[in-house]
Amino acid sequence: MRFERYDCSHACPVEAALELIGGKWKGMALYHLLDGTKRFNELKRNVGGVTQRMLTKQLRELEVDGLISRQVYAEVPPKVEYRLTEKGKALRPILLALEKWGVRYALPKASTKRQGA
Repeated sequence: MRFERYDCSHACPVEAALELIGGKWKGMALYHLLDGTKRFNELKRNVGGVTQRMLTKQLRELEVDGLISRQVYAEVPPKVEYRLTEKGKALRPILLALEKWGVRYALPKASTKRQGA
């Protein structure tokens, strides 16, 4: 684990969890991996708007933290696949709850916009 020392309070577990999955692209990558194994370019297309360098960095951090695994195949061109580990799969209910919360509270209501027009 990259983060081992926390100034623990009641929220310490929340801080530790957010350190693992925090960041603009990590949550999105994890969410898209809920559907199963993805190749790098497929994941990049799904996440959208991320540079190859940043996605690679975020995926490496997720791998170091044991949330995803990376499989490299000896082919030309190289084939790299990512999948959730058991630890990563344990995030499923959390990611789905975040999706539900985002739809309900974070996204603008299309019907509200139409009514106000």
